[in-house]
Amino acid sequence: MSKKNIKKKMMLGKAGKRSRRIPLLAILRTHKRIESNMFRRDWRHRRIKAES
Repeated sequence: MSKKNIKKKMMLGKAGKRSRRIPLLAILRTHKRIESNMFRRDWRHRRIKAES
């Protein structure tokens, strides 16, 4: 596995946090207005655009 620099690690961590599922309580409180996360991505097919 290749070594990542700090900038890339931060970017990967941020992308991981953004792609988390929406909490059930948030869906219920907004009456299903917020139902899905638009930042979700399939890690097998969609790549993170690296800022190099």
